[in-house]
Amino acid sequence: MGAAAYWWAFTLAASLAQTLRNAMQRELIGALGAVGAAQVRFLFGAPFALLFVALVALVSGEALPTLNAPALGWTVLGALTQIVATALMLAAMRTRSFVVVVAATKTEAAQVALFALVFLGERPTPMLLAAIALATFGVWLMSGLRRNVGGFGPLALGLVSASFFAVAAIAYRAAVLSVDGGSFVMRASFILVLGLALQTALVFIYLGLFDRKTIAAILRVWRPSLFAGFMGAFASQLWFIALALTDASRVRTLALVEVLFAQMVSARMFKEKPSAPELIGIALIVIAAALLVSGATG
Repeated sequence: MGAAAYWWAFTLAASLAQTLRNAMQRELIGALGAVGAAQVRFLFGAPFALLFVALVALVSGEALPTLNAPALGWTVLGALTQIVATALMLAAMRTRSFVVVVAATKTEAAQVALFALVFLGERPTPMLLAAIALATFGVWLMSGLRRNVGGFGPLALGLVSASFFAVAAIAYRAAVLSVDGGSFVMRASFILVLGLALQTALVFIYLGLFDRKTIAAILRVWRPSLFAGFMGAFASQLWFIALALTDASRVRTLALVEVLFAQMVSARMFKEKPSAPELIGIALIVIAAALLVSGATG
């Protein structure tokens, strides 16, 4: 059995690691803001990414792959869209339940299928239409509009965040596949280092121009940020390996299990207990995303 057969194991491990990283980042939002908390993921994740690629080179004896223009272009697109996606997700977590926002970002898998529907000209099937209806109803149940709690704004941020995460997943997979030479692990590790370096530099430029106080604040909370950075780099390493082994739709569909992980973390760390309608909404969005991807790719 080849390595590609184990893409699901990397995806499940990445989902758990990402849930823990998101929880740590949420804890830092109060002190750093959404952009500052996002920078923690990039800045403190980059050294661990460098360590990962060094370990891969040491164990395998491989040289670093050759970077070409397509790989660089896809990596830049992935880095930019992931910055926006992460900032939007953390901004949504300011005023909304951790698990609900994570569930909203998990519509990413469905949105990947929708992008294929729009740009490839595929006609909608009854299954696709049913999935869209389920997802819409699930979003309404989770939005809090019925009780006027939180409002639709934070949930909308989560949904838009999912769109950017979807583009980032496609871009990073294309980048890993475009690199010249190296095993799938080395190529994934190499693109991760490049992506995190770009993200760290871009966010530092933004903070230097518009929010210098946050730079000092980030350095003050370096201890908790180290764990968030490690989990972020570890999760990304696993995502990139999974994306090197199979298509983005399969990876991001299985990644819906993150909603279940988020539910457990939310109950334990944040003492958040979702209402029955919110649980139903989460279930409907997960089912709809799975149906939508299945209908679009099957």
